[in-house]
Amino acid sequence: MSPVLFEHPLNERIRNYLKLEQLFKCLDISSSGDIHSSHITFFNSLFSIVDALERNDIRGDLIKELEKLEQHLVVWSQAPDIDTSLLEENLKQTVYLLCELKKTKQQWLDYRDIKFLTGLKQRFAMQGGTCAFDLPQLHFWLSQNNNILQTEMKTWINLFSSISNSLFISLKFIRLRGEFIKISTDNGFYQDNGESLSLLRIRTPENANFYPTVSGNKFRYSIRFVIPCTEMGRRYLNQPTDFELARC
Repeated sequence: MSPVLFEHPLNERIRNYLKLEQLFKCLDISSSGDIHSSHITFFNSLFSIVDALERNDIRGDLIKELEKLEQHLVVWSQAPDIDTSLLEENLKQTVYLLCELKKTKQQWLDYRDIKFLTGLKQRFAMQGGTCAFDLPQLHFWLSQNNNILQTEMKTWINLFSSISNSLFISLKFIRLRGEFIKISTDNGFYQDNGESLSLLRIRTPENANFYPTVSGNKFRYSIRFVIPCTEMGRRYLNQPTDFELARC
């Protein structure tokens, strides 16, 4: 078994980012294969993204994130021995996405004009509400050729492209803030100051039989390693433990 990477947010903003990142990945995967076996995952992910964007100021947070990133990229461009072509590419993308996010009308809001989607959304919020007798329009839609379904799903995904691309580039540079360092503990427990940190990235060794649980916030955090247990579900690991940690 290869090393496993775990990530834990230390504030609500990064928590929302990571949740959305996973949902966007689910959209991409579920729209690429056999739609008849993955459409439930697709629509659940799509409507969860819509709910997250409607309930939180994700757009505002991403604008602030990209504005800071733009400033940093300009400063980094003055450094010697910098890959100017790669930096200019990231700077160009950042400026473009900022312009897209600052538009008065957000593209993703156009989903409200797609009656097929709005008609499904309420039923998908109900347990077992996706049966063919509850959603005959979905059952009819699924009867089409798989290529036609994929094309339409890609069109819906593109409505959220400015949000998803802004999210991905923001998380990319947030993750680059921290380098992995090797850490050893005597009893499977580690804690440290979390000030100025947003994200913890924990990498366990190859073939490790344990995984981390994290608690904390922007002031302080602790990592407790546990192992699966058939009787209790899991139990604390109380022995010397090695792992890698990136503080971002």
